[in-house]
Amino acid sequence: MKRLADHLQPGARVFVPGLCGEPTLLLRELAQDPERARGARFVGVQFPGIGNADYLAIHPEAQQTAFFMSPSIRQGLRERRAELLSLDYPGIARHLQQCPPFDLAIGHFSSPDADGWCSAGVCSDFLPIAWARAKRRVAQLNPSMPRTVSAFRVHLSELDAAIEADIPLTSFSEAGSGSETELRIGRLAAELVRDGDTLQFGIGSVPLALAGSLTSHRGLRLHTGMVSQAARALDEAGALDPDAPITTGVALGDASLYEWAGRHPNIRFADVRSTHDPTGLAALPRFVAINSAMEVDLFGQVNAERSDGVLQAGSGGLPVFAQGALRSPGGRLLICMAATAKRGTLSRIVPSLDAQGLCTLPRHMADVFITEHGVAQVRELGLDARAEALIAIAAPEHRAGLEEAWRAIRNRL
Repeated sequence: MKRLADHLQPGARVFVPGLCGEPTLLLRELAQDPERARGARFVGVQFPGIGNADYLAIHPEAQQTAFFMSPSIRQGLRERRAELLSLDYPGIARHLQQCPPFDLAIGHFSSPDADGWCSAGVCSDFLPIAWARAKRRVAQLNPSMPRTVSAFRVHLSELDAAIEADIPLTSFSEAGSGSETELRIGRLAAELVRDGDTLQFGIGSVPLALAGSLTSHRGLRLHTGMVSQAARALDEAGALDPDAPITTGVALGDASLYEWAGRHPNIRFADVRSTHDPTGLAALPRFVAINSAMEVDLFGQVNAERSDGVLQAGSGGLPVFAQGALRSPGGRLLICMAATAKRGTLSRIVPSLDAQGLCTLPRHMADVFITEHGVAQVRELGLDARAEALIAIAAPEHRAGLEEAWRAIRNRL
């Protein structure tokens, strides 16, 4: 067999990595020979808007198990060819450990070294878990995949098949410096970060803006699910502790970001059992988790998954990072978001979550909320004081309506 796709069998359960670990060679082969996907069930963690894989579109009888909503998965649910599991990252890890063994796992690795060892490169989040539970293992060996420091590597002797193909890794282009709203949020969040804090944040314009406001900080540490251009900006500004390891599961960006991650002496790649371990996160002093949301209500409940009644994503790593930050000595949970959506017509601070939303984080986990209009530190506040603090950081044109709605809610408590 000279192709990865030749190892696919009808009805087989196949684990495929996502993000920068997408099996790019397999996708090319299946585009040329879609019949290989007939009846196969693809299992993987694909984040909405990142990556090129659409396994359900390859063949009308292909199936997929997913953990994040996307347009493809939404259509697959209508056609009963997809299933969407409501699990956060630790839950996904448990599922991969406990579900029936995979018939096939497809990995994306670096070229072997002189001793035959291949690195998982810049994507080690879920592959190590599924790899250990696969009946057959095949690999794309890619000279473009950086060799990185990780507890997970594979030897050529372990592989049922391996094909070398030098194809650019799946990349993600982040926005530039961001809008004035995002820059303002980044500056406000940076005021709450202390020298020596351990940070977690993901991708996007707000983390980039935050990084730009943290360049004068010193001794910062990173423990995160993903490193991106924001982490690189902190590193190049000298804001990171030069002696501290950077723990992450994935790097995501362009080729230059992958090259940076591959040569950085402090970056350690690990799977989600390490990066998203609640006990380990809680043991990190001053762990600051910085994340976003779609809406927050006046009780402090956070919806990070559903907008206008339409599921947009999944809970991902937010719940466990939030738990870790709240349990960490001196830790903080910062939820950053613009105050409005739809060109200012819709407040993202709402009276209470309704049937159109989902509660990703309950009110007992509320800590710090940041919009371009200010900071609300609500962890120790009572109901009324919490509502007042959140209304104060809403867009001015929506505050009167929120105050009236809170009075009505207050009378029904």
